[in-house]
Amino acid sequence: MLDANTQQPQEMSQEEKVLKEERAFSKEQYWEWYENMLLVRRFEEKTAQLYGQQKIRGFCHLYIGQEACAAGQVSALTKDDIYITAYRDHAHPIMLGTDPGAVMAEMYGRSTGTTKGKGGSMHIFDKSVNFAGGHGIVGAQIPMGAGLGFAEKYKGTKNLCVTMFGDGAIRQGAMHEAFNMAMAWKLPVIFIVENNGYAMGTSVERTSNVTHLYELGAAYDIPSRPVDGMTVEEVHIAMEEAAAHIRAGKGPYFLEFRTYRYKGHSMSDPAKYRTKEEVAEYKAQDPIEKVKQTILKNKWATEEELKEFDKKLKARVLEAVKFAEESPYPEKSEAYTDVYVEENYPFLDS
Repeated sequence: MLDANTQQPQEMSQEEKVLKEERAFSKEQYWEWYENMLLVRRFEEKTAQLYGQQKIRGFCHLYIGQEACAAGQVSALTKDDIYITAYRDHAHPIMLGTDPGAVMAEMYGRSTGTTKGKGGSMHIFDKSVNFAGGHGIVGAQIPMGAGLGFAEKYKGTKNLCVTMFGDGAIRQGAMHEAFNMAMAWKLPVIFIVENNGYAMGTSVERTSNVTHLYELGAAYDIPSRPVDGMTVEEVHIAMEEAAAHIRAGKGPYFLEFRTYRYKGHSMSDPAKYRTKEEVAEYKAQDPIEKVKQTILKNKWATEEELKEFDKKLKARVLEAVKFAEESPYPEKSEAYTDVYVEENYPFLDS
């Protein structure tokens, strides 16, 4: 677990140790986590390289270090549940099943991208896997997530909407409005703040008197708790608990994932506001390395086999790059499509 005030590692309580020992996950589950997290890590590393070569342009926000947050969510929920997030949005669709080539093509601005090359890195979207998109306006996706949850309740399904935002967006008034409505109407929404400590570049401690961000849910009687976002098992367990609460008709749940991004807020951020020692301390808790060690400890693979597996994932990423680079740019006429629902919307020809 991470300390609620400092975000630094703290000793597990005896109760937490017992719970973790009692909850055993299968070999298949660990392999799924390892593949999902390592694929995203290699994808993001390649993205950073391509951005440096100016093959990818515009804004670009990497998920390196936070992979357990996405992997634990996906493994705990159903294929019918919906996800919506901010602009750090490459990991979730890939883990949900979107072709990495389509995500890469979107960042290249090509017509084969997830939004036909019109959105770029910040606006990955894939309805086929129930990923309702990355959104660029800070905090705007929070009431949208509540709306998606409302739609599921209105239709009478048992599906829920995972609504993610960063520790900077938690200051937005829209979040508080969405929390109030979601709890009043018992909407099926898991609200998640991915607290990586620094928003765009300013620490939580410098921007809020409330540093235990999950406590903000108490104002609306929303069940809330912190989660070690650097440990995929902890994320999975927390998501299962929240989902069971929601599917029982009890309304929303609020989780604070305490995580860490190894890179800057975006590709243009040198991240000089934190020390090299701090970054190294978090890298020592790397979520992928934790899963790797579990696989090795249980003799589910050898070091050599894992190296070969890594090579295969790197090859998949290179295939995604090849697909993107060989894809055409959108036709100029595409600027006029997907703008209005109605094809003959009034005033289009005026």
